[in-house]
Amino acid sequence: MRLMLTILAAALTLVMALRADAAGLKVISGGAFKQVLNALAAQYEKETGNKLDLSYRTVGQHLTLIKDGKEAFDVAVLTPEAIGGLAKDGKVVVGSRADLAKVGVGVVVKAGAALPDISTVEAFKRTLLAAKSVAYIDPAAGGSSGIYVAKLLERLGIAKQVNAKAKLIHGGAVADHIAGGEAEIGIHQISEILDVPGVVLVGPLPDEIQNFTVYSAGLGVTAKDSGTASGLIKFLTGQHAVPIIKSKGMEPASS
Repeated sequence: MRLMLTILAAALTLVMALRADAAGLKVISGGAFKQVLNALAAQYEKETGNKLDLSYRTVGQHLTLIKDGKEAFDVAVLTPEAIGGLAKDGKVVVGSRADLAKVGVGVVVKAGAALPDISTVEAFKRTLLAAKSVAYIDPAAGGSSGIYVAKLLERLGIAKQVNAKAKLIHGGAVADHIAGGEAEIGIHQISEILDVPGVVLVGPLPDEIQNFTVYSAGLGVTAKDSGTASGLIKFLTGQHAVPIIKSKGMEPASS
């Protein structure tokens, strides 16, 4: 009987271990890095045989879930400020941060629509004021671009006029709502525009008001396999990632 119990216990342990392996590393990421991470994850899984469980939300949404104890992770891909804060809170291993890529903010319209003039700051202001509706990420959702756009509208002195006709998006890609005809013009991070069908990237914001968001990886303190998780971060920072980063509308963080 003891032998049978021992065998059953060993078998149960093996099954649980296999299930854990099958689940793979849990990677949480901000939405702007989604297209890059999806492409790199496919390459990583093919080369290593390790599986990744990917979860995308705004940076703010991830931080709220982590704070509430509702989201665990092996690797986090968020802003440097978010990674730093998680390190202070004992959620990310101190010194594990690795900067991966950066992305600017762009303007998007529905495919087939006339391309508005955003060549200068004044032209950008006129375009927003003339538009019937403008979509951007709700700052309350914690998205990096939404927080920046809200402050930019205030800085340009057009917040009241634009927000009176704004469609605030709580998560996902603003471009999806432009494609669906819910708003005339969208403002969002370029990497979240390029892969959406039915829309056109008008261009980046003028240099004087452009804002780049950096995305960095950090190792979770509770990572179930810190060696494998650290290897993933190293993979994400490799030179093979550069062409993918650029093709998805981002730039290497060091550029």
